[in-house]
Amino acid sequence: MMNEQDLIVLGGGLIGKTTALALSQKGFKVLHVAQSLAPKNTMPSLESSHSDGNSRVYAISSSSQKLLEELQVWGALPLDEIQAVREMRIFGDSAQEQSSLQFSAFEAAVPQLAWIMPSNLIENAIDLVSRFSQNLERVQAEVLDIQIQENHTLVKTTLGDYASQLVIAADGANSPTRERFGIEVSEESYHHTAVIANLSCSQTHLQTAYQWFLPGGDVLALLPLPGKKVSLIWSTHQDHAQVLVQLSKDNPTEFCQRITQSANGLVKQELGELTLLNEVKSYPLKKLRAKHLIGPAHDPRIVLVGDAAHVMHPLAGQGLNLGFRDIADLSQVLANKERYRSLSDPVLLRRYERMRAGDIDAILGVTHHLHQLFLNTTPTVRWMRNLGMKMVNNHPILKRQLIARALG
Repeated sequence: MMNEQDLIVLGGGLIGKTTALALSQKGFKVLHVAQSLAPKNTMPSLESSHSDGNSRVYAISSSSQKLLEELQVWGALPLDEIQAVREMRIFGDSAQEQSSLQFSAFEAAVPQLAWIMPSNLIENAIDLVSRFSQNLERVQAEVLDIQIQENHTLVKTTLGDYASQLVIAADGANSPTRERFGIEVSEESYHHTAVIANLSCSQTHLQTAYQWFLPGGDVLALLPLPGKKVSLIWSTHQDHAQVLVQLSKDNPTEFCQRITQSANGLVKQELGELTLLNEVKSYPLKKLRAKHLIGPAHDPRIVLVGDAAHVMHPLAGQGLNLGFRDIADLSQVLANKERYRSLSDPVLLRRYERMRAGDIDAILGVTHHLHQLFLNTTPTVRWMRNLGMKMVNNHPILKRQLIARALG
């Protein structure tokens, strides 16, 4: 006998898990299907004692915190293992104090600008809360096919067939579901790679997130972690990224010195000596925007959320936050639907698509153009952008507007 659901969520990452939990808490009968539901994005630590240095980290905005609080997930997080960001310092590629931007939670009259936390902590908290959701069923299986039929959508898996009114694809940047239904994307490779690692520092970070735009287009970010630790995200050319990853294996001390010597030594000045805590990882960077968030066009039964819908450069730290806002808006649209509409009603689904369009395009556009601006090595452009950062830093109203946008 076929297992019938209101909604089927595909994808086992943070976005998939959060989507399934959020919609189940709205009273919908949800089936969450993924090949694996184990926490992802983990990175082996160099020493077993460094258990807090073995996961990719994310910057969580106020809007994401609000969503996690509503889902009862925030209260399940170990608060001593997450780090509040009270200040943010962004340096132009002149690497000078006068061409930098400084954002302060105190000046913005907010408790913090963001929270930095390992992905596995968020996933573990979501897993814990999900165990108590009576409307949520999880299945570890491979999706074999998805068929749109007259009265339902059929998802064929290695464990059986499941039917639902609507399928939500949270299956990542290379979404098989998106490709299966021919939802076109606008995609552009940055020809850059993000090198990520966690490090200890000899000086306290003072709850400050640092970001340097380096000559040639590199972006080096060091985000605060609990204790005297930071998380590295270095966006650099592919060849240089390979050199850095190999260097971290062959000579971790030299790898750390490469970081501290960056930006004319400002990294060392701010954080002191660095020590590598875990295995360095890397992933290619690109910009991606699905041309539609629902599909197929003639009879939409599929909804895209998270990386399946959009991917951006990490310099703004907004990728996960944008995905969480997809979830919040989709939950709102479906929960507030008119009684006479089905969950797959095209009118309903287009409300979600329209609601998300402005936010997605704005964040992707700003992030993309900012990255392209710092790739330009023309002396005049370089002088103007560093002057611009100085001018913005001296404009308190504009700074508060930028903070409000980043908070979501």
